[in-house]
Amino acid sequence: MTTLAPGRLTYQELLPQIRSGEIDTVILAITDMQGRLQGKRLDASFFADDIGEEAIDGCSYLLASDVDMRTVDGFALTSWERGYGDLAFKADFTTIRHVPWHEKTVIIFADVETMTGEPVAPSPRQVLQEQVAQLAAHGWHGMTGTELEFIVFEDTYEEAWRSGYRDMTPVNLYNVDYSLQGTSRIEPLLGRIRRSMRGAGMVVESVKGECNFGQHEVAFKYNTLVDKCDEHGLFKLGAKEIAAQEGYSLTFMAKYDSREGNSCHIHLSLRDEHAKPVFAGDEAHGFSKVFEHFLAGQLAYSRELSLFLAPNINSYKRFVAGSFAPPPSYGARQPDLRLRVVGHGPSIRLECRTPGGDVNQYLAVAALVAAGLRGVEESLPLAPAFKGNAYAADAPRVPTSLKEALSLFDQSVVARDAFGEEVVDHYVHAAQIEVDTFDAAITDWERYRGFERL
Repeated sequence: MTTLAPGRLTYQELLPQIRSGEIDTVILAITDMQGRLQGKRLDASFFADDIGEEAIDGCSYLLASDVDMRTVDGFALTSWERGYGDLAFKADFTTIRHVPWHEKTVIIFADVETMTGEPVAPSPRQVLQEQVAQLAAHGWHGMTGTELEFIVFEDTYEEAWRSGYRDMTPVNLYNVDYSLQGTSRIEPLLGRIRRSMRGAGMVVESVKGECNFGQHEVAFKYNTLVDKCDEHGLFKLGAKEIAAQEGYSLTFMAKYDSREGNSCHIHLSLRDEHAKPVFAGDEAHGFSKVFEHFLAGQLAYSRELSLFLAPNINSYKRFVAGSFAPPPSYGARQPDLRLRVVGHGPSIRLECRTPGGDVNQYLAVAALVAAGLRGVEESLPLAPAFKGNAYAADAPRVPTSLKEALSLFDQSVVARDAFGEEVVDHYVHAAQIEVDTFDAAITDWERYRGFERL
């Protein structure tokens, strides 16, 4: 019998804690297109007595709206023309976790289904589950870890909003990359985040300062693909909520200012049905043939799948020379490479450095799996590892804008084969809405340059 990590519960363990009053709130959460947790807080007794293993209803617009929760037209799933009906949120009882930063609370992740019990293909968790199934068809399962950076400010979220996010005060006023002194300045907050995440069943590895002012990173141990992406979403939500409770604010946006952006480095490896590493082998550099083809797939198809790795207008502001968000190349340990091979022997794995902290983790991991599997299925040869300055290389680049990325994704045979027409069309439409909204907006940059002087 598998022993759950502290902070995690089985359904059978949850019910007695509800009866005893130890738990009085159950959060049932889905993940929306932006990677955010959405759902309902349920009275725990009502959940135990009246819902149990039944699904609860939720509005379909949660998978057809933008960041502002606007009900936008044109989705096949739901719209004003088709009506905003209900979808079913079906609890996955393998995902129950304590939420230590809220009293007497647990969270359960849910899958999104139609009212007749069919999976809703554009649901991010479902997109990744489909790729997990493709791995299983090869006799493999994936392991992943996500490294998320964020910037912490002295200002509350309300103060930040009212100021228009201008003149905010970062918690560190200089570069604190690896600085123990710099991280100690904000250790009360970082320590509470670490302990809370451990209490939610995550295995915390470390915390370190980063380069931008007030920038930090909490690292967690790898896990299976869907489980790690659940953790990723809960961590982002929890870090923001804990910061708010402590009078701070923090952001995961890809590029807050002209200094270093917030990255989300994704580590990925495969294991077979006997838990044996698939990427380790007898080829050059300790690679297996599978790993060579898997890496070649990343290099061949990463551009056309970039929409799932960099999903927002702001995502593309990170892709400048010297930003540590590099063009598609691979090698070992160089921070200016999009793909790094890290670890050795059984721990060998790829590290993708394209995504920012704004990424939808389920979609990003799904894209990496899809590209890798395509490389394996096509037995793509792996080019030699890159050496030198990747930014100066004469090589295909990641898209430079969301507009370019959505066009490549729309035209991608690989994306349509891997994810299906419904999913591709859904996310292309969502990206087009974002582009159109941005194109219609008037920015501070334009006002400062043009109000008087043009």
